[in-house]
This record gives sequence, C-alpha cells and structure tokens, in this order.
Amino acid sequence: MSPHPAPLRIGNASGFYGDRFDALREMLTGGQLDVLTGDYLAELTMLILGRDRLKDPSAGYARTFLKQLEECLGLAHERGVRIVTNAGGLNPAGLADAVRKLADRLGISVRVAHVEGDDLVARYPGSLAAHAYLGGFGIAACLGAGADVVVTGRVTDAALVTGPAVAHFGWGPADYDRLAGAVVAGHVLECGTQATGGNYAFFTDQPIDKLRRPGFPLAEIHEDGSSVITKHPGTGGVVDVGTVTAQLLYETQGARYAGPDVTARLDTVRLGEDGPDRVRIDGVRGEAPPPTLKVGLNRLGGFRNEVTFVLTGLDIERKAALVQDQMDLAFSNAKSRPGELRWDLARTDHADAPTEETASALLRLVVRDADQEVVGRALSAAAVELALASYPGFHVLTPPGKGAPYGVFDDVYVPHGAVDHVAVLHDGRRVAVAPAHDTLVLEDVPQPALPEPSPDGPTARAALGLVAGARSGDKGGNANVGVWARTDEAWRWLAHALTVEKFRQLLPETEEFTVVRHVLPNLRALNFVVEGILGEGVAAQHRFDPQAKALGEWLRSRRLDIPEALL
Repeated sequence: MSPHPAPLRIGNASGFYGDRFDALREMLTGGQLDVLTGDYLAELTMLILGRDRLKDPSAGYARTFLKQLEECLGLAHERGVRIVTNAGGLNPAGLADAVRKLADRLGISVRVAHVEGDDLVARYPGSLAAHAYLGGFGIAACLGAGADVVVTGRVTDAALVTGPAVAHFGWGPADYDRLAGAVVAGHVLECGTQATGGNYAFFTDQPIDKLRRPGFPLAEIHEDGSSVITKHPGTGGVVDVGTVTAQLLYETQGARYAGPDVTARLDTVRLGEDGPDRVRIDGVRGEAPPPTLKVGLNRLGGFRNEVTFVLTGLDIERKAALVQDQMDLAFSNAKSRPGELRWDLARTDHADAPTEETASALLRLVVRDADQEVVGRALSAAAVELALASYPGFHVLTPPGKGAPYGVFDDVYVPHGAVDHVAVLHDGRRVAVAPAHDTLVLEDVPQPALPEPSPDGPTARAALGLVAGARSGDKGGNANVGVWARTDEAWRWLAHALTVEKFRQLLPETEEFTVVRHVLPNLRALNFVVEGILGEGVAAQHRFDPQAKALGEWLRSRRLDIPEALL
C-alpha cells in the first residue's frame, strides 16, 4: 500500500436480477473505473435460484451475468477493471467455473476467484435456501491475491464495495470508521439507478428526458472512508443530496446499520454537494459488528392462486357481497377448502364515468393451501361456473391458473464462528477468513433532541409530499418508510408533526402493527419501521404491494395541516 493511495473508483452495473442488460458495457465504456460491481441477489431471488437448482443441480446462479460478461469480459480486461459480483447466488463455485470456461473460449487471460461458506442449508432441514450474510474480507483476500473477477454467494450488498476498499487501502478489521464509510457508500450504490434519480420522490423537479434512462452510480472512495457519489459524464439521471438521502433511507431500520464487518452509524452521516452530480459523504462513524450473522431462510410455504372479479357501475358493494357468498358456498361444497382466503376490494370506480374501465372496481381473491389441487382446479371451477349465474356484468381479468408455489422468508442468527468463510483464490488455494474478533451487542441509539418547532402560523390542508420526500421497502416481514425534508424549516415542522400516531392515522393499514420511529437529524429524516406488515416476506405476496415499494408514496399523497409558509 502506498503512503497516500489514490481514491478507488468503484461502480455498480446491477441493482437486482433482471436489471438493464447493457449496463455492464455502459459502465465500462462511460468513464474511468477501478472496480465494477453487480448486485443480483434479494430474498425473492434466492428462492428463485433455489427452485432452479432443484431442477438442475449445476444451476443456482444468475445466468444473466454470464451473458453480460460474454459481451464485456474482453473490454474489462483491456481497461484493467476488476469485477466483483454476488451473481454466484447459491452456486458461486459453479459460476466461477463457468466464467473460466467463458474466458478460455474467448481467449482472454483472466484470474477468477470466488467466496464460499455462506451456504448453511444442511443445518436447516426443510429450507430451500439458507445463507449467512458474509462481509467483505473474503472478497478482499481474493482481490489481494490478484483476482480479476470475484464471484460470491450471499454477502451483504455493501460488502461488494467494502471488500475492494479493504484490498485497495489495506484497512484492518478494527478500522471501523473507514469500514463504515465504505458500507454507507456501498448502500448507496447497491440499488443501481435508485441513487441517480430512479424511483425518486421529487422526480418532477427534472425534465422527463433527463430521467428517461438514468445512468448507474459510482463512488470515489478515499483512504479515510469518505466518498463522493457520482455517475459517468453524459449519462442520464441526477445525483444530488436528495437522491442520495433517499437511497440511504432505503431498507434501513434505525440509526445503527449492522453488518458482519462493522456497524455503521447512519446518524453520523454528513452529505454535501461537491459539484454537478457529485455528493460528498463524510463523518461516518463505525462500531464493532454484532456478535451474530444474519441467516436468510427460504422455504416453500405452499401454493397460491388468485382471481380478480371486475365489478362495473352501480351497487358495487352488493355485487362484491354476492360473489363472495357464492364462492364461499362453492368452497364449502368442494372436497377441500383452501387453508387461507383473502378478499380485497379496490374501489377504482368513478361515478358517471366516461369509460367502462373507470366505472369498474376490482375484487381480488387470493387463496393459499399446502395442496396445489385445492388452490388450482377447485378455485378455477368455482370462479368459472359463476360466469352466467352471478352479478350483472360478471367477468374476471384473467381465468385462474393451476396454482403456483410461493416462498416464505425467515431470518435467524448464528455466531460468527459458526460459518466457514473461505476465499477460494484464482490459483485454487483456500484461505480461511477470520470471524470478527471484536463484537458489540447492539442497543437502541437514544433518540436525539428534536429541533425547535416551527412558529405558529396559518396552515392549509395539503399533501405531505409537497414538503417531504419518502422511500420505502422491505426487510423480511417488516416494511420501512424513510421520510425526509429538503430544508431546515420543513425539518423543524416534520420532526414534530409526523409522530407515530400521525403516521398510523395517515396509513390506516398500519394501525394493527407495531410502528417504531427513528430520528436522523443529519439527514433531516425520520425512519418508520412497520413490523410484520409484509407477513412472511415478499415471496409470500401477503399484500397488494408485497415489497412495500409504494408505501412511502401513499404516505406522501395523504393530506394533513401544513404551515402555509412551507407550501
């Protein structure tokens, strides 16, 4: 390591399995990079890969990445850009071997390494996938030994950034502040274009042509752990304090952002503009990681099916009651009744509507059961047989199918030492990665003092989104909603106005769940965690919006009394 190593330029080319295919080439050709990462894994993805591997034991990794690499491996090699990805999924060794075969076929000399040890399925019988979230030191060992491509299975999303930073700067396990800075940068990068204007609450600030095709983000990471978030020149989208704030609040659950390498204190993050499309992140403090590693368990929960009845015109409630009663009678007369039935009526209809579609409401029935026959043929027969015998105007959006399996996600925790974290180097050597030597049992951070409240003045009934942004997402069965203000004046009002009680009033669907509020003054933000609202996780499709992606936008659309001075 040189006395003053140059900043590390590390980019992202994928935020999920199915992201823009040409992003890898776009990032390699758009400007200077040292490392290019790709995040392909999510709770739902692990279930999908698990089902793939049931059919084919050699599968279990993101095949899209291999196709992208076929187009771009030579380009990355020519430009000296190293590639780090968790596309290995359930089979990192298999993907690493496939990359070597691809390189041989293309005549490109690359050194491929992989990280393993996250697979704990043998410890959890009945699980389709069981994987510990590993940190970045295995990636660092692979890069430090000279790898050009590093493939991992389940690591934390931020580890794709912390690993290269550790290898580049020579940080040690106790460099908590530096590691925490890299974790924060990694969290901003991990979801790709969400940091450059994608899914952004204040998208109306920008012309549509600027947001049509947002570029992917990159971070310039410095030796002290600070960073600058930016994007390649000439690419679409925007990077500003707002877009970075939104991503920092995404899928987090408090001031402590815990990981296997370090616990990053989100309440210490400082953001500042550093020029056009450049946001500096500094001040991040780190603490020892918790004594356990998170393990994501995916299992098949049974089978589900659904049908949506279209109710048009008058007497919507009466029509809904009739078809519900008829379906209940049909199930009672069938051999078996589904174990779970859920009805939801969406009043999308309008009075005196100018089109048939806007005159219609949607009544959705979801059924679940351990037996595919019960949710398949039984549901189809019960719904289709009503075609000429139910409410006036009877029809459905699509006929129900045969029923499909659904997954259930749980998380458990194991000690660091219970996992064999191994870096398999490009020359075949296996290097054990030591577990965290110091850990810290995490406690809730005391809530900081709130700013002085806004002075009294006239108010107007208006949508919260006129003065506050929001971004929401899922963590297992929980949902989080991060809400932030763009000015100090708006923050003084928001911090006092948007209490847990007000949050529940604005989002009545949260009233039966525990809601916890966290205050992050540096970001002028509040983070609400709604415990259990997503049931057994995204794969179970418990809600209309199973990943809570739009929960924040629903909140922003709700009206409350806002000081006129802020509007």
